[in-house]
Formats: sequence, C-alpha cells, structure tokens
Amino acid sequence: MTTTAKPLGVETTPIPGFLRIDLTVHGDNRGWFKENWQREKMVALGLPDFGPVQNNISFNDEVGVTRGIHAEPWDKYVSVATGRVFGAWVDLREGPSFGAVYTCEIDPSVAVFVPRGVGNAYQTLEPSTAYTYLVNDHWSPDAQYTFLNLADETVAVPWPIPLDDAILSDKDRAHPRLAAVTPFPAVGRPAGPGRRVLVTGANGQLGRELMSQLADAGYAATGVDLPEFDISDAAAMDALDWSAYDIIINAAAWTNVDGAETPEGRPAAWRANATGPANLARAATRHGLTLVHVSSEYTFDGTTEPHAEDEPPSPLGVYGQSKAGGDAAVVAAPSHYLVRTSWVVGDGKNFVRTMASLAERGIAPKVVDDQTGRLTFTTDLAAGIIHLLSSSAPHGTYNLSGEGPVVSWADVAKRVYERLGHDPSEVTPITTEEYFAGQDVAPRPLKSALDLSRIKSTGFTPGDSMERLDAYIANL
Repeated sequence: MTTTAKPLGVETTPIPGFLRIDLTVHGDNRGWFKENWQREKMVALGLPDFGPVQNNISFNDEVGVTRGIHAEPWDKYVSVATGRVFGAWVDLREGPSFGAVYTCEIDPSVAVFVPRGVGNAYQTLEPSTAYTYLVNDHWSPDAQYTFLNLADETVAVPWPIPLDDAILSDKDRAHPRLAAVTPFPAVGRPAGPGRRVLVTGANGQLGRELMSQLADAGYAATGVDLPEFDISDAAAMDALDWSAYDIIINAAAWTNVDGAETPEGRPAAWRANATGPANLARAATRHGLTLVHVSSEYTFDGTTEPHAEDEPPSPLGVYGQSKAGGDAAVVAAPSHYLVRTSWVVGDGKNFVRTMASLAERGIAPKVVDDQTGRLTFTTDLAAGIIHLLSSSAPHGTYNLSGEGPVVSWADVAKRVYERLGHDPSEVTPITTEEYFAGQDVAPRPLKSALDLSRIKSTGFTPGDSMERLDAYIANL
C-alpha cells in the first residue's frame, strides 16, 4: 500500500442517496491503517447519521465469487477489509430512478453508502476478499426484501468476469428480471405524500384531525392509541415492525396538568410525556424514520412573550417538566420535527366548548385574564405538520399556533358568549391567583404566545385564531 494518503471525500451518483466515499489510507512497510467509519467526519461530509447497529463480514476464498442483487429495508455502509471487488448497485425503489445503475471497484481506500431499497451486489477480483458492511437494523425473516437477477438484460451490469465463469449460488441465479420486480417502497426518501405514517394518540383531538388530513393529503396513515398501543412500553416498541412505516407522528400525551402533580399522576405523566417519546426517538434513529413530536408552551415559565424556538426550557410544574424531558429525547433523533403548540382546540372537550355550554345554561363564569396567548385549532396544527413533511422543511423545532392577536382566556370566553348571542359582560375577569385561591393546583405560565417566524419562513402561515374561533362557534 502506498504511503501517499488521498483526502477523505464523498461523491454523489446517479442513484439518489447512494454515495461513494474515498477513504484516507495510511500505509508503510508494516501494512496500512484507515478510519473505516468515523461518524463525525462522515456526517460533516454529508453522509446520513444512519445509526449502525450491526457489522457483517462476508469472506470470499476465490476470484469470481458473485453475490446479489439484494435490496433490504436498511441502509448499508460497504467497504472491504482485504482484497478487491467490483460492486454493482441498482435502484429498486419505486420512483423515477427505478432501475438506475452504478458500478465501481472497491478496495480498502473506497466505501459506499447504500440506501435501503437499493439492490446491492459484488464480484470478487482478488482471492481472500473480506467484504464488510455496517447496517442500521437487525436482520429479520419477516422483513421485506427485493431481489433482481444478476444477469438482467435491462440493467446490463458489466461484470468483469462473465457470469457463466463466476461462482454463484443457485438462489442468486433464480432471481426475477427487472420487469417482474415489485418496486421497493420508497422508504427513507424525503417525506411526502405516499409515505406511511404511524399516528400515536390517534383518538385525541389532534389525532383525529391528523388521520383525516393525512388521508386527504395522500399519506397512508395508521392510527394507534391506548390501551392497545403504549409508547412507554420499551419492549413493545422495540418489538414493533418499524419497516412498515416511514414517519411517526406522536400526538399521544398526558395532558392533565393538575393530575400530574399528584403521587399517582406524576409517574403517569413522565411515562407518557418523556419515556414514550424517548422510545419513539430511539426507534426513529434505529430505523431511519422521521419523527414528529407535539410539545407544549408549558415547557416555559411564561415570563417572556413571544416564546422563540431556542428559548431554554424552564417548566413550572410536573406536566411541563415531563414534556421538556420528552423534547430532550426527541431532538436527539437525526430526522425530527419538534412542533411546539399552545391552547389547542379541536373536535372534543376543550375550553371553547365549556364556555359555550356555560353560556347556554345561563351561567356567568369567572375566567382568568392574566394568562395570555393564542388559540391553536387542530385544523391548523395538523395542516402545519403535514406541510413540514410534504415540503421537506429543515428538521428541528417549530412553534405552531394560531396567528392573530394575543388574547387572554377571559377575552376568548367573552367572544364565545357574544357570538352565541349572550352578553359578554356575564364573563367576569379574574387573576389566576384569585381563581385558584385555596386550591392545590399546578402552576400555569402566564404568557403563552409563540413566535411563528420560523414556520412562516417555510411557507406556512396559520389562520387567524379569532377568525377560526368564530367559525368554530358557528359550527358547534
């Protein structure tokens, strides 16, 4: 091996997401050394942070051993430890690049990143060749595999050693031609319509709206909820067949703010709001999925307004603390959208419906006027989440609430009374301290409005929350 080391570099190829990596090999009279996979350097050069969980080695005694063409539901980082191979890859994923081919020789100075769904094959060019590859999921007999015949005339791989003279298995000889191949689902490509979505908390206000809008937007959505599906059960989450999904949207949460302060509620809140999201983040990282997680302005103490995405967490109570714990786990997932929202209103029990019921029963309520923010209707919240996915917006944290004026809960109550034909003066403004005097309740942030600049910069502007409120009241 030469002592002249070439610089580490990455090249794109005709197959989307497939990358060739030139490795730096240091050699002298003793042999050679290389950093075969160095996460920090590779990610800086543009490789996915794909989270390998297993390292496989295929040792080949003779020249001409030929294996493939196999596509699996995991990403691979391929190199050789000794020897040299001719590598061939065919895009077997559904989409415009189906059937695209790339070939190159791999020796210790070259590696390739093979996205899931891309068919992988090689032919040894030297004896005693050790072909090695990192993968980001464990092999399973139940996983989906796609195979292509090594001699397919359409892709026409230019094998250096004719297949008639090569060493093949009978199984590899029998794989179908390209025309008979069912394309591999487009897993792992930028999220958009047609992707498969798992929605947790699907029976809640937001969950029901997501299931409806995702279907309308062309996504294949599966909704799950308690008691059958418990995201805090680590063993169950690890055992799930995650290859069936491309995206996770976590709309599950413990939202009983006062109940979270009780001895029974505290661990329940942490299981649902912190342990559960951590389990989902681990699954998303291991399986290359996009994770969308819905958070709350209760992660802040409410002393400033509006809240920006980069504001440090400062929760006042157990509910906010548990949500902040879940957020910390979610942002560790490479492909995540942490969507922070506030004052959610949808199809179900909520503040607006409560005020409407009081108005119709002739009850004059006392409502706090020192807690300010904006309502968020689930129609906007679901639409914003789908926009982030469909537009392939940069991953990260996004505030997402209604647009419009910052108001108090008393302002909202008065508007409900007025729109239903009642005198808004029936609503008596009161401070939070006065309202909860003598009660053992969780502390509330007084200022909840969110800065919406970042979500707007992606091309999505939520509706005016007061206009949304009027329409909601009209349809009660």
